[in-house]
Amino acid sequence: MSTVLLSAPAPKIPAKPPAPPKPPAGLFARRTKLIGSENAFRIGPQIREIESRGGKVIKCNLGEPDFPLARHIADEVKRQIDLDQTHYCDPQGILPLREAVARTMSARRGISITPDRVVVFPGGKPPIGLTQQTYCNPRDEVIYPSPGYPIYESFATYLSLKPVPLHLREAADFSFTGRELAALITKRTRVIILNFPSNPTGGVVSAEQLEEIADVIRRKAPPQARIYSDEIYEDILFDGNVHHSIASLPGMVERTIIASGVSKSYAWTGGRVGWAVFPTAEEAAVFRNLNINYFSCIPAYNQMGAAVALESPLSAAEMARMRAAFLERRDLMVAGLNAIPGISCRKPGGAFYLFPNIAGVCRDLGAVAAHRKLPPALRERTSPATLVQMFLLWSHLVATMDRRSFGRIGSEGQHYLRLSIATALADLQTGLQRIRAAAQDHDGFQKFIKAGQHLC
Repeated sequence: MSTVLLSAPAPKIPAKPPAPPKPPAGLFARRTKLIGSENAFRIGPQIREIESRGGKVIKCNLGEPDFPLARHIADEVKRQIDLDQTHYCDPQGILPLREAVARTMSARRGISITPDRVVVFPGGKPPIGLTQQTYCNPRDEVIYPSPGYPIYESFATYLSLKPVPLHLREAADFSFTGRELAALITKRTRVIILNFPSNPTGGVVSAEQLEEIADVIRRKAPPQARIYSDEIYEDILFDGNVHHSIASLPGMVERTIIASGVSKSYAWTGGRVGWAVFPTAEEAAVFRNLNINYFSCIPAYNQMGAAVALESPLSAAEMARMRAAFLERRDLMVAGLNAIPGISCRKPGGAFYLFPNIAGVCRDLGAVAAHRKLPPALRERTSPATLVQMFLLWSHLVATMDRRSFGRIGSEGQHYLRLSIATALADLQTGLQRIRAAAQDHDGFQKFIKAGQHLC
């Protein structure tokens, strides 16, 4: 019997996979294109791409303290999980946390707050948009600081409101006067946003300034206007500065929403516990219902951890340790940035950000001229400071944020970067060396622009 040898069948060449389908035209509602973003998160994939190639990026983009959650807070969260606090709970926030918020905020501000006026949210961000949604109709006006937290402007645009930026001047340490605010208030003003200490500038406000601002609001703002006082950085202050809340002034607690949370003071950004104190229990009930519709509730175990964070005597030492580290980093970085030709940087009184003026670097590297020569569509999406920001990231491996990331309306011609100092001192020292090298890298910048990639 003969044996027939069969050759192995040729391997099949897999067909090229079809291109993924594109979403059909008209899929998304028109307003979807109106909402912005927070660019500190947007550049995350770019950082990961760079680091996948072996580089180490110095991350000065995110406002996230580089400290672990304090042990006494973490232990309480774990204890509450063991107690089975893992189920649905009050959408307004569990009573022990609302009571802790009411006690601590009342004591610090010299006002009377009751738990029925406190609403707990998944972080400090949701009440920003929900406040604009709740108190404003289309074409109503929202006054907000610029540069400021980007969500202030983003939501006003998304909700078809009229965003009214209150431009903060470097010469005034990124604060403002009552007169500047008065010029913006109209009969359509419905929300006035304050943020002290400030993101991105670290600006603070004196008691005298706040009294002037409150006087203007009492005299000029419509009675249905609400002040949204974002006080999330209230515990991070330097040089003897103390926290002042506009709610403490006569006639203001009845008009003010006070917002804060655990992310910054307790280095607990992943806990997602924030809160707002509303002028009345009736208003708080409206936001409780919004929580039901959007989030149901916030995990009870994290809320119990937040209550301990607010009232444990161990918390003060943990916050003092963080402040001391931020102060050392601030002083090092301000001195180092001011030693670089083309950069000037004021010393912030609070938060953990620097907001250096890089107009000289933009001019010396040719960023202003390069921006002017970009195609119109691209030019509208970027700025000279954006080009420097992206050059720093892709060519010198330092992640920063540009001025446009903190309010685009009226930001033309303002050449600033935001640097978060919520990262290790050694990394900041390396970042400073790289920024100094980038500021002198004329040939590298021209090659970066000529390559035409990653310009925004």
